[in-house]
Amino acid sequence: MAAISVIVPVYKVETYLHRCVDSILNQSFRDFELILVDDGSPDNCGRICDDYAGQDHRIRVIHQENGGLSAARNAGLDWVFAHSKSTWLTFVDSDDWVSPEYLHLLYQAVLNTGCRISACGLFRTSGEGLPEALRQQPERLDAEAYYCSPYIHGGVTAVACSKLYHRSLFQNLRFPVGKLHEDELTTYLAVYQAGAVAVIQGQLYAYFQNPTGIMLSQWNPKRMHLLEAMEQQIAYAKQRGYPGLLRKASEQYVYCAYEQLNAAAALPEQRRFWGLLRRKLRRALALGRKHRAFPFSWDTLWAYERAYPMKPVWWLAQRIKETRSKGGS
Repeated sequence: MAAISVIVPVYKVETYLHRCVDSILNQSFRDFELILVDDGSPDNCGRICDDYAGQDHRIRVIHQENGGLSAARNAGLDWVFAHSKSTWLTFVDSDDWVSPEYLHLLYQAVLNTGCRISACGLFRTSGEGLPEALRQQPERLDAEAYYCSPYIHGGVTAVACSKLYHRSLFQNLRFPVGKLHEDELTTYLAVYQAGAVAVIQGQLYAYFQNPTGIMLSQWNPKRMHLLEAMEQQIAYAKQRGYPGLLRKASEQYVYCAYEQLNAAAALPEQRRFWGLLRRKLRRALALGRKHRAFPFSWDTLWAYERAYPMKPVWWLAQRIKETRSKGGS
């Protein structure tokens, strides 16, 4: 059986699918199986997947009704646990592509460090090729040092792709069906369960900035799933005693709530969500103060002005003075 299972969810990417699959089939590391999950794609993706399966015995194709990215990844995971004895898993999105050394370097990193996750850098691109792979020694970092560092891979450590996982990490873990920001709701759980990550600084994964992608569309209520993810991370960090994650998630909660309130406020048709998002921002600010991640100060006044639009600036300034006089930040 293959050492690595590569899971690729496929939906409406007819233009990009060949580039993705070919990059996987061209890996220098050959001991893998490729699971293509046709998530009810209305174009020719399903046929393309079947054509590939007819050409390479390592490819398996799953056809299912459209359920979204999480449902497709989960279908791939379920197939692996039911039919494969592979030890390692990785996810590649079907409009992305990977370096020929992607599997080899990630696999060597887990073998050399004993970690149950290895991770490489992302190359954000609109179509250019990847930088040359760097054959450097992986660095072993504990979960807190990896996940919470703004310097590791540009701070995008929550992305589910660009990582190699031991299959045991997904024994009882699946992606949340029907949610946007499924990575932020899931990846941290795998990272903290693993305890440590083997980090490769080289950019081995091409993250395609698809102009028609859902994450580049205008604000809609499902974007609030990111706020849900921050709330879950805060609760998890408090329960398990992870101060780094607690600070990171509390700070991100403020910025995300602020940005979403601004985005929704620019859309009159979303007026019914303005009050809810303002309450979310106020809650985020309260948690940010409590966990010393976003102190109440002159430098953060912009967030408070957005959260409390009926309060004049002088009132907020007075609150800052009172906070400081009581020994606050």
